[in-house]
Amino acid sequence: MKIATTVKEIRELRPLLKGTLGFVPTMGYLHQGHLSLVRKARAENSSVIVSIFVNPTQFESDEDLKHYPRNTERDIQMLANENVDAVFMPEVVEMYPPGFGSWVEVGNLSSKLEGASRPGHFRGVTTILTKLFNIIQPDRAYFGQKDIQQAIIVKKMVQDLNMDTKISIQPIVREPSGLAMSSRNARLNPEERQKAGVIYQALKKAEEVWQAGEKDTARIKGAVESVLRSEPLISIDYVSIADAETLDELERIERPAFVLVAVKIGKIRLIDNMLLGEAKEVPE
Repeated sequence: MKIATTVKEIRELRPLLKGTLGFVPTMGYLHQGHLSLVRKARAENSSVIVSIFVNPTQFESDEDLKHYPRNTERDIQMLANENVDAVFMPEVVEMYPPGFGSWVEVGNLSSKLEGASRPGHFRGVTTILTKLFNIIQPDRAYFGQKDIQQAIIVKKMVQDLNMDTKISIQPIVREPSGLAMSSRNARLNPEERQKAGVIYQALKKAEEVWQAGEKDTARIKGAVESVLRSEPLISIDYVSIADAETLDELERIERPAFVLVAVKIGKIRLIDNMLLGEAKEVPE
């Protein structure tokens, strides 16, 4: 497994990887959710590159950035075990050199839900992914459904900018409690991590109510919020029921929709979602 830390190094390596190339962009501190994407990329492509880059432009505060978990040696060993061909691990100055001033932003999709709660977050995401796609030139790039808004935004960006990369969205991988796997889970204390399983219980409640025939989203959201409020450690940021393709808020579920939640447990903010109905491409 090759490790590249500069744009020059990864660009020199890229032509040596023959056939199709699968790419998994990460911010490191890998877990089984990341590895499920790596395995899918490995199964579908001749070669696989994984990036590890904690992108400062998508964080709301220096404090959040500083506390983002990191364990590079462990990450590298995990990726070597998965037969990854190359890892791209640039420093911040390599991706944002002095004088950097160009940004990529996907309009309407970036302003709602996570975009409303975390202004500027998606601009950071789409800018760094544009750079990574330009540098690595993957045939396919793999994202998890846990960050479904991000994945939908990236699909739109690739379409709008005529990028020759297929975006593949893969199912959420969960802990035994139902908690969606996330690098941020490592910052929960044992009690918080246990109690956070109520997020999945709330999503399952939405599915149960919907399957029983309820289509009014206010009633379904009320059921979700009731479950979340049963856990005193949790504070709700938002509960949304949105169109599975546009993420427009729905009053009634007449087509595939996502139930999306964002909560805080202690100081840690967690997001999760569940698809109601059959969407054409999410998840694949």
